[in-house]
Amino acid sequence: MIDLVKKYDVPVPRYTSYPTVPAWDVNAFQLEEYKGRLKASFQQTKEEGISLYLHLPYCESLCTYCGCNTRITINHKVELPYIESLLKEWKLYLDLFGEKPLVREIHLGGGTPTFFSPENLRYLMESILDTVDVHPDYQFSFEGHPNNTTYEHLVALYEVGFTRVSYGVQDVDFKVQKAINRLQPLENIEKVTKAAREIGYTSVNFDLIYGLPFQTIYGIKQTMDVVKTFMPDRIAFYSYAHVPWVKPGQRAYSEENIPQGEEKHKLNMLGQALLLDMGYQAIGMDHFALPEDPLCQARSKGRLHRNFMGYTESRTNFMIGLGVSSISDIGVAYAQNVKSVEGYRAKVEAGEFPMFKGHLMTVPEMEAKQLILDIACSARIQMRNVLELNSEKYTAFNQMADEGLIERFCLNYQVTKKGMMFLRNICALFDDYYEPQSGNKLFSQAV
Repeated sequence: MIDLVKKYDVPVPRYTSYPTVPAWDVNAFQLEEYKGRLKASFQQTKEEGISLYLHLPYCESLCTYCGCNTRITINHKVELPYIESLLKEWKLYLDLFGEKPLVREIHLGGGTPTFFSPENLRYLMESILDTVDVHPDYQFSFEGHPNNTTYEHLVALYEVGFTRVSYGVQDVDFKVQKAINRLQPLENIEKVTKAAREIGYTSVNFDLIYGLPFQTIYGIKQTMDVVKTFMPDRIAFYSYAHVPWVKPGQRAYSEENIPQGEEKHKLNMLGQALLLDMGYQAIGMDHFALPEDPLCQARSKGRLHRNFMGYTESRTNFMIGLGVSSISDIGVAYAQNVKSVEGYRAKVEAGEFPMFKGHLMTVPEMEAKQLILDIACSARIQMRNVLELNSEKYTAFNQMADEGLIERFCLNYQVTKKGMMFLRNICALFDDYYEPQSGNKLFSQAV
């Protein structure tokens, strides 16, 4: 197994989208054509319901491991002006749609959504919900920081329909927390987890990361002991993405202190083994859930879906991203908002859609996207897609089969339990834009 880890631990996309952002043809992107596709796609998908992602970028301090688009400030006067910009951006979409949308999913990400006061979050959500119909099987979720998520936050969001919360735990070892500038006492994690359940939240998720600076086998065991104590419904167990050329905050620690290669692999294997021993089931890339969780049920019924928000059991093919740096995926095109708060707000205040780049998909790209989604969600590969690989990729595919990562399943192929660790590498075989030799500065390591 160690030889396989060495072979496949190369920079590979996470495939929350296809084509991935670096492969977008931004020069061919035209806003007016995108708006035309946006309106047409909305009409085609409106009965199934749409998804909304709201990016709330503010944090009071910088977590140095973080790869998200954030704005560090302790000035909470920024909350309401930013919310008003979000609502004005949403109004642009409503005017384009010309009718009230049916919303199935809402997710608040960041940044730190709980940087915003409970009152302001309630105002934001009530303002949006007043303009939409809500799907009977709706799912509203948000990301919470254990240090600043209050009982009042949880109540305010629960009362407007939120039933899912994801807490960024990452690691409980003090030395690791100090290195990544995210000190959060165990009692804070306990307090917010218990509070969510007492209020009535039906799903609590812990985000965990392996490969962080100074992380050890003992530290992973400590973190998994905390998981066992609280048994959150879902776990996201991610590989740390070290990209200091993109996120300078990651230069706060030396690469010598970051587990790599076999050392990092052992952290991953131990963490996964402990989660499985607790009764969690592995879901695609990096995710775990308890057997009774809807995510496990969706996987068994072939309804599992993957998008910029990760794995979900509701398959919506139309997702609008609101806020600075947010990405929209409307099934036939992508668009990303400007990355600075000032630039974003200036465009919205001028009555303009705040996108600065995007990609208009071709039919072959849509077909490839569905193929990669099928691999990421069901771990199955159609024989016809294998036969369409070029000779180099076909040889690589057969090597993976010889290595026990893929096996024949009826007339097609199935990723094996062993191969699930290398799911991103398998997806990459069907990515026409992926070039291993040029990926070093674009993507994080696969394993």
